[in-house]
Amino acid sequence: MFLLPFCKRKYKKEDSLSSISPLLAKDSRPVEQGDPGWKLFGKVPPRESPIKDPKRIQKEYETKSGRPGPGNPTSPRKSVRKNLDFEPLSTTALILEDRPANLPAKPAEEAQKHRQQYEEMVAQVKKRELKEAQKRKKQLEDRCKLEDSICTVAQTWNQEILPNWSTMCTSRRVRDLWWQGIPPSVRGKVWSLAVGNELNITHELYNICLARAKEKWNTMPAPTAETEAEDAGSSDRESSLELIKLDISRTFPQLCIFQQGGPYHDVLHSILGAYTCYRPDVGYVQGMSFIAAVLILNLDTADAFIAFANLLNKPCQMAFFRVDHSLMLTYFAAFEVFFEENLPKLFAHFKKNNLTPDIYLIDWIFTLYSKPLPLDLACRVWDVFCRDGEEFLFRTALGLLRLYQDVLTCMDFIHMAQFLTRLPDLIPTEQLFQHIAAIHMASRNKKWAQVLQALQKDQERGSPVLKR
Repeated sequence: MFLLPFCKRKYKKEDSLSSISPLLAKDSRPVEQGDPGWKLFGKVPPRESPIKDPKRIQKEYETKSGRPGPGNPTSPRKSVRKNLDFEPLSTTALILEDRPANLPAKPAEEAQKHRQQYEEMVAQVKKRELKEAQKRKKQLEDRCKLEDSICTVAQTWNQEILPNWSTMCTSRRVRDLWWQGIPPSVRGKVWSLAVGNELNITHELYNICLARAKEKWNTMPAPTAETEAEDAGSSDRESSLELIKLDISRTFPQLCIFQQGGPYHDVLHSILGAYTCYRPDVGYVQGMSFIAAVLILNLDTADAFIAFANLLNKPCQMAFFRVDHSLMLTYFAAFEVFFEENLPKLFAHFKKNNLTPDIYLIDWIFTLYSKPLPLDLACRVWDVFCRDGEEFLFRTALGLLRLYQDVLTCMDFIHMAQFLTRLPDLIPTEQLFQHIAAIHMASRNKKWAQVLQALQKDQERGSPVLKR
């Protein structure tokens, strides 16, 4: 190829490849051993390298590397060494191996030291593995004990308490079992009985409301920014049906069961849509999807709807979901009474930084703690909430503040607000319930209901304490 630029003949564009091929064929013969080589701009004479004898090459290699051979005898000590051809079982076992043949052998003292170090490493590993095995065994035993305990308690609920609910639900024994947590297998039944059905909703009524919601969905145009703005100011709360679709995807996203294509997406959509048609005066409010989702996980669809409608009909939930500002302020004022009574130092710190209860309580109350708390812990809170009513929601809030009061007292306004609106992912259940149990819901010999009632009367009189 390098010959072409130096050819004297010039080729035109119309010259074919066949006219050039003889030149290529002429120089494509194989180069013989004695031919001169070519570089870019000329010839180079061939390098004359003498052919070495293999025995001579071997002798030079042995002399340089120090390996024993016929021409390089080693000392008696070196001749004892073996060539290093081994595959260690682990990297820690390398300390026991002899050095490579080209290095001095280990002294006996060093070999003994390495053997001792290796034995110590093996002993430490065995000790650690034994400790981990004992830990796993204890965890398995604790888990088996917990499962046996849950089975025993579930049997007690199924055979003794539920068949005699009206007579046993207020007994001391049942209240203690309630506080310890209701077994998941009977949780839905207990919640349904505890919440009740004051609204007398039937399965047929649920189907009617659901059919109406589906009819409205089918006739409703796709949501746009303009229609959403109109819906926000519309007196017809059924227009909030479209808002449900937007909010469902944000419900327990880590579970991936309520999102589009998930097994409970349509069920959650149906319950929220049916409720919107059942109570058009309330409509759909953000936070409802979390409450409905928790009920779906523990009850059948129609029973979940019945419990959902009756839960939202409670005075506290109705005040928040209907955004009754005056009544919400009354609840916040009642909460602060017990806050100051139980946690005076933290209460003073909150006052100093102007951190008001509405900043963190609204989200907690709207979702009944199902959003800020881990799901299993939220269900434990729901257990006692179904027993004690709205009072326990605010008692739980005080328990959370008591649990983290040491952390909160070192924070400023922004960090406190961020912490309380996004609680830690891991909250110790038993520890939280110990702090909740330490909260006394009594102020000057007045219980929660009495304090709330007194504040409501002050609100009606126009007390300046509740005006903010």
